[in-house]
Amino acid sequence: MAQEIDQNLRSIRRTLRQPVGGEFSRSGLTGPQRGVMDAVVRLGALSLKEASRQVGLAHSTVSGIVDRLERQGLVERQADKKDHRFTLIVPSKVVRDYVRNTLPTLLTNPLVEALQRAKPAERRAILDGSRILRGLL
Repeated sequence: MAQEIDQNLRSIRRTLRQPVGGEFSRSGLTGPQRGVMDAVVRLGALSLKEASRQVGLAHSTVSGIVDRLERQGLVERQADKKDHRFTLIVPSKVVRDYVRNTLPTLLTNPLVEALQRAKPAERRAILDGSRILRGLL
């Protein structure tokens, strides 16, 4: 039973991530560029050293990646307010707006569409089951 539930949850996660995966594929970003973008979006302002640590790449490699992302308007470099000798990498306004306004819809749209197709009793059962499983875990 546990294996079947795990397989179902994995399949659900894959389905929910498909729209986001499609967006990333169309972005034209390389894997390392996506890794840096993910770290910067997820963690906020990062030093080049911290970004390198997050993605597991050499400082010089990440510096080149950040240069390219900056030219594409996806990240910006800002002086660290605590120590002006350091520069922080932050997501650009375009990226912050995308994460705030577009990404949540992409993440939930497949689920919203599926729930609209379900009968009210099925929606209730899905919600109850997910709450129970979450509580037990």
